[in-house]
Amino acid sequence: MEPVLTFTDRGIFCPAGNFFIDPWRPVDRALITHGHSDHARGGHGQYLATDVAMPVMRHRLGAIRGDTIRFGEARRINDATVSFHPAGHLPGSAQIRVEVGGEVWVVSGDYKTEADGLCEPFEPVRCHAFISECTFGLPVFNWRPQAEVMADVNAWWAANAAEGRTSILGAYSLGKAQRLLANVDASIGPILTHGAVEATNRVLRGQGIRLPETHWAGPDVGASTHPGALVIAPPSALNSAWAARFKGASQAFASGWMALRGVRRRRGLAQGFVMSDHADWQGLNDAIRATGAEKVFVTHGYTQVFRRWLAEQGYDAGIVETQYEGDEADEPDVELLE
Repeated sequence: MEPVLTFTDRGIFCPAGNFFIDPWRPVDRALITHGHSDHARGGHGQYLATDVAMPVMRHRLGAIRGDTIRFGEARRINDATVSFHPAGHLPGSAQIRVEVGGEVWVVSGDYKTEADGLCEPFEPVRCHAFISECTFGLPVFNWRPQAEVMADVNAWWAANAAEGRTSILGAYSLGKAQRLLANVDASIGPILTHGAVEATNRVLRGQGIRLPETHWAGPDVGASTHPGALVIAPPSALNSAWAARFKGASQAFASGWMALRGVRRRRGLAQGFVMSDHADWQGLNDAIRATGAEKVFVTHGYTQVFRRWLAEQGYDAGIVETQYEGDEADEPDVELLE
């Protein structure tokens, strides 16, 4: 019997349904887990994504031929039945469940297991085979609760504001930036955004996603116009000519990689906040266990180590080579909008 999903040089393919999931080369029909650029690429004939994910995809990809699906809605595609289930990664992000002849496989995309107050919380999906990311698949990655991290962010911003300094916080423009905005204490001071972040905010606000008031940090905006402000900007804007307008600013980066001091040191940052939109070691293990799957394939991250660990736990574990990177490495070089 042919497997429910196969792994090709264009991406994960469902023979029974004649579709691909998050393909990295152009295909006729693509089912997309979420809008980050390593999962949602241009050039496909038809797209299917959740109704929450599609507006950002259109913002990023332009005029694509796309259809939408609600979470939990079952849809027949040729000889396969598919449904999309919350992945907790960013608004609209999904795990894709594929059933053929009573056998169920799930493609996780990217996911995190901690509810963040912004996107739909992760929901385990029972299956026979689970394709899991493992971006942070090492025991050293152990996230603190979001409330504790946000308390540190607020204390850092408040201390800088009290001294008249701007706080520039690097965060990926889709997902992490809005997660920070949704949870930061907006009473501390004004919140400014880099153009790439503000453009994404506009799309999400247009869908009814609530975010605090922000101001685009355009050419006439700087430390003198908004003293003590928090500025949310893509990581590529840190220590750039764009950031130099905020003289004397304190700069920080919110990322799972901030758990590694060497990464923070290489970026020349005195401050880093460990916050990821991917599951940590415990989250990965908990999520996989909750699926009840006997077969697990791992992608992007510490695949060799994590596959070996899963095999030791009794899983039939394999590695799928993909071009997925996860949002921790996904942020493209954005034009530093003036």
